[in-house]
Amino acid sequence: MQRNDWPTAEPAALGIDADKLSELDPKIKSEYSNINGIVVVRNGYIAYERYYHGYGPNDTHHVASVTKSIMSALIGIAIHAGYIKSVDQNALDFFPEYVPGPYNKQKQDITLRHLLTMTAPYPFEDWHEPLDKMCMQPDWITYTLDMLGQGGTIGTFKYSTAGAHLLSAIITRSTGKSAREFANEHLFKSIGMKEIPYYGMKSFGFDDLFGKNMKGWVNDPDGNSTGGWGLTLTPRDMARFGYLYLNHGTWNNQKIIPESWIDESTKMNANNYGYLWWLCDEAGVFSYSALGDGGNVICCVPEKNLIVAIASEFIMNARDRWQLIKEYLVSQ
Repeated sequence: MQRNDWPTAEPAALGIDADKLSELDPKIKSEYSNINGIVVVRNGYIAYERYYHGYGPNDTHHVASVTKSIMSALIGIAIHAGYIKSVDQNALDFFPEYVPGPYNKQKQDITLRHLLTMTAPYPFEDWHEPLDKMCMQPDWITYTLDMLGQGGTIGTFKYSTAGAHLLSAIITRSTGKSAREFANEHLFKSIGMKEIPYYGMKSFGFDDLFGKNMKGWVNDPDGNSTGGWGLTLTPRDMARFGYLYLNHGTWNNQKIIPESWIDESTKMNANNYGYLWWLCDEAGVFSYSALGDGGNVICCVPEKNLIVAIASEFIMNARDRWQLIKEYLVSQ
């Protein structure tokens, strides 16, 4: 079935309780009011789609750390295409000009797998990454490589957006294209997502990197697409990406991402974190999600053949979307 004009179906035909679904809109307006758009796909059909605050289906939104899960897909595609040897290749292989200090042997042992699973060490406290400091550097990559491997040991979970940015630079070092260009060519175009145009960065202040001046896919001063945030997508395109994963990497009989990569990326583990995907197993229902600040999410629930894509306006301490998804969609 073609997905360029995404077919819709009545909820009842898809095994969804229409009465329960009718409660979703008032719930969003009253308790999740920073949601800008939501698309629910079941069995390949759009079962529910709503937009708020004047937005519509063609409007893009900054999806924050959802960008990381896109980056994970690009690494898998690049490995399959032979640009990168394997997930166990050392990160420093891609930065031959970088000379690590003589006392940090650990830095040389960090692989792509450690960056993908957030198990590389950094000197900051967990969940207190000084991202603003990286954003003020003229060279984000050298700054991050200097931090890499410092403090802690390899294998301990520590969430790092700078580490995801290294993966973007690795895409560029191995393919000769920015992550934005590589994604357009090998992922977005192939599944009917909007291609992301290039917008030159006029400056690198907060509004340019995170706020009102953002558009397309943000890049650092050296032209690397931001690896951990900075991508703008429509809710439908978020759902397309989720649908590709739910279909084991195949779109219209064309293999876009190796099935083995998707299996590896979403395999449950003690950290509840795969290759830049959050994993959840609750009451016997397994799901994996691309999560971004403010309540941006692409939630995939394989056994329900369900994808929920939500684009949100950034606010601090946004309500957990999983509660909404679980109560109104998964529990049916």
